[in-house]
Amino acid sequence: MTGFPGFLATELMKRIVLQKPEARFLCLIQPKFQLLAEEQKARFPAGKVQFVLGDIVEEDLGIKTGVLDQPIDEIFHFAAVYDLNVAEAQAFKINVTGTENMIAFANKQSELKRFHYVSTCYVSGRHAGIFRETDLELGQSFNNFYESTKFEAEKRVRQAMVKGLKTTIYRPAVVVGNSQTGETQKFDGPYFIMQWLLRQPGLAILPRLCHPERYTLNIVPSDFVLDAMAYLSQSERSLGKTYHLADSQPLTIEKLISTLGKACERNVLSIPLPKALAKFAVGSIPGLERWLGIPRSSLDYFAHATNYSTDATQGDLAGSGIECPKFSTYAGVLVQFMKTHPELRSRALI
Repeated sequence: MTGFPGFLATELMKRIVLQKPEARFLCLIQPKFQLLAEEQKARFPAGKVQFVLGDIVEEDLGIKTGVLDQPIDEIFHFAAVYDLNVAEAQAFKINVTGTENMIAFANKQSELKRFHYVSTCYVSGRHAGIFRETDLELGQSFNNFYESTKFEAEKRVRQAMVKGLKTTIYRPAVVVGNSQTGETQKFDGPYFIMQWLLRQPGLAILPRLCHPERYTLNIVPSDFVLDAMAYLSQSERSLGKTYHLADSQPLTIEKLISTLGKACERNVLSIPLPKALAKFAVGSIPGLERWLGIPRSSLDYFAHATNYSTDATQGDLAGSGIECPKFSTYAGVLVQFMKTHPELRSRALI
């Protein structure tokens, strides 16, 4: 398991333990996260979680010779840099080189049954129209180096699949907190809007980019993503497939803002503003980006022309009881958690 002690990797492990009580986990840990990893390990039954120190960006994962003395039958590769502002070199090193190293490691495991790779819906880049779970290379351009390097990484995974690596690929949309508790490890994406609305008493002013009634923002709660991954990862039907862990009926930007306004108990006044002008203003006026609390890089996703097909996901989850809840049913839960956890930041573990 990579990505531990991050939120998603940790929570998936909890679900797998419930499904497979005999499961044991070997987690690749960067030395700088060892203390935090020990804290998370204590939440599991004794003997369930073991660590090996290393780093996905290093050859052979930086694991010392002779340290691994046990067979590995499944690999979950979560570790990546999730940052829309990340520099190209860092993004490539972690997302692409790191994935190449994980593939090389996986190919050396004689008893490996499955390589589970966590990609993102946003390998679609700026593709306009429907993006299917079987799609990848459609000549799309990208908004940032996060998207482009996750695209390159998934290309490597698919090439390895063709060569025989038994793989399942998961593409989450914009992941927010747990729909029941609001719990999350970081505040980004839609949370930037919540924070901006809450900073304004009563009537809140929010720029309206392009045509908010045309575009959607595909948001999914972490419990849906994790429940789906836990279920699909243990299904033989999922071998060789790619899944969009996305909302099949995402809200338009217009309805999203209305929903967030209600959740934050604010009346929202939307002021039309072209996206290009908004990005220019946020990027060029000193202090504006910090004052707004809305990163310039996030504005692209409020005029995102891609719609994600979820045919494979819905088909293979049929009968499991696992469905993506409507955003309106849990938006208030997210806001409440954010209000009571001001100590959380907008960046995940790197």
